[in-house]
Formats: sequence, structure tokens, C-alpha cells
Amino acid sequence: MKFFLDTANLEQIREGMALGIIDGVTTNPSLMAKEGIEGTEAVRAHYRRICELVQGDVSAEVLSTDYEGMIAEGAALAALDEHIVVKVPCTEAGIRAIRHFANRNISTNCTLIFSLGQAVLAAKAGASYVSPFVGRLDDISEDGVGLVASIVETFQTYGYDRNCQVLAASIRHTRHIIDCMEVGADVVTSPLKAILGLLQHPLTDKGLAQFVRDSEKLR
Repeated sequence: MKFFLDTANLEQIREGMALGIIDGVTTNPSLMAKEGIEGTEAVRAHYRRICELVQGDVSAEVLSTDYEGMIAEGAALAALDEHIVVKVPCTEAGIRAIRHFANRNISTNCTLIFSLGQAVLAAKAGASYVSPFVGRLDDISEDGVGLVASIVETFQTYGYDRNCQVLAASIRHTRHIIDCMEVGADVVTSPLKAILGLLQHPLTDKGLAQFVRDSEKLR
């Protein structure tokens, strides 16, 4: 499984990259706004800085909601760096845009996926990634991980998995990561805190404390 950081915070990206286990980054307008990044040129400059830190896929989301706007904006984003993946919402215009970009060998991430049908249409259009939103489905008492499992199984059945990766998004906590691993997601994107949670286990803490106490007897 690949681990992406879902953030626009450069310090968190540096910290994650220092661990040696981060494969990419996803962002969205909300994450950019959280960092105080405003204006088209400032946003694009920030994407360049992220790409300098991450030698892997960096999802950069279009702001336009119409087809022509998505095409123009997506092309400009893709031109920023070879690692940019154009992030497009799962709408009718978005599906058309994904096909346009696929025909030009521009990688895309179809975001805001909440159903199997949406994921299949995005894959058929040529998306490089589909992003089912696990946490947001859980928030309304639907089964987010169950959707990831359904997409993985369907993609394997029809061969979409050869060209399109299932990227589990809207991760709320460490258990979500483990659950998505178990159902075969190709990628999980989450805050750094949730990934670091994979390190935590009380027996590790207890064992390390014992090792430290015993090592002092050897000095």
C-alpha cells in the first residue's frame, strides 16, 4: 500500500518525508485555505514547493466546475511539475475532463466519490486514481470502508485495476487506515497523525521501557 499525506502544510510534509514512508501528497482548496494560501499564483507556487519535497504524485485540485474551466485549469496545473496529478470532482463535467486528460497522458484523481457507480465511470473515463471518501460516508452512518472494498473487488473483476488505483480518502483515524489495507486499497491518504498512529502499541512501549531498564545494568 502507498501512503499519501493529505495536507498542504510544508512542515508536516517534511516530517513525513523524513520517515521515508510517504509516497505522495493530496491537497484540496480547504487544505490550501487552512495554510493561508490565497490567489492563483500563490497556490501554484505552493504546489511547486510541495513537489520539490515529494518525489511522488501530488494531487492538485481544479477549482472550476465547468468542463472548459477544468480543462484550462488542469492543463496549467499539470504544466507545473511532472509529479502533478490533476484532481477533478466526480461530476458529469469532471468525467468528460478526465477523458480529455487521459487522451493527453495527464494523470488524474477523481475526487468526491461516494458510490461504486461513480468509481466505475471515473475508471472507464481514464482516471489514474479514484478517491472514495471513507470518513464522510461514516459521518452519515454509511459504510465507507465497505465502499472501498466494493470498488476494489469490482475493479479486479473488470480489469480497471490495471490502470486505475483505489485511493481511500477522508481518513479520520488510524483504524480507517488498517481497515482500508485489509480490503485491498492501493493507496490511503490521511493526516500525518493517523499514519503515526500505526506505530503505537502498548506492548511496544512496555517492552522498550524494560529494555532501557535492563540496558542500564550493562553499563
